Amino acid sequence: MMTSVTAASEMPLPSAPFKSSLMQIEPQWIDYNGHLNMAYYNVMFDRAIDEMWLQLGIGPAYMKARHCSTFTAECHVRYLREIHLGDPVQVSVFMLGADEKRLHTFEELRHATEGWLSATSENLTLHIDMEARKVAPFPPDIQARARAIVESYAGVPRPEGIGRNVAMPSTKK
Repeated sequence: MMTSVTAASEMPLPSAPFKSSLMQIEPQWIDYNGHLNMAYYNVMFDRAIDEMWLQLGIGPAYMKARHCSTFTAECHVRYLREIHLGDPVQVSVFMLGADEKRLHTFEELRHATEGWLSATSENLTLHIDMEARKVAPFPPDIQARARAIVESYAGVPRPEGIGRNVAMPSTKK
């Protein structure tokens, strides 16, 4: 019998970009400013990545069977337009790069019915040996699937905002 870990390698590649399921803003996520609190943008980005990781074959079954998982090493979120209670949202995930130990993703949170961009998140994710709690190479089958997903994005236009850094505007005249 095939496990869900090995079955993932036989699944078709996810769409480019990967689209999460539709999500709803939860009432407790609204802050005193009347909009989605910044922390919960990360919750939605994380939920979308968890869905994408299932397509890559590195979800909870992978952690249980192979004793490996992923940790976010770096994250850059841009908040571009307020989201409010009742707004349906969806996250697009762009897999920009993969090597033996890392994944580079860019995510866009959009209003699900109107299509406008609310926020982006660029992430560097590390593959972790959970027994040693150290960075470790992905197994060959996962490396191959990650490379195939990155290659499937070759014809997809790269979203604006990739590679941006945090900086104050220059005040020099």
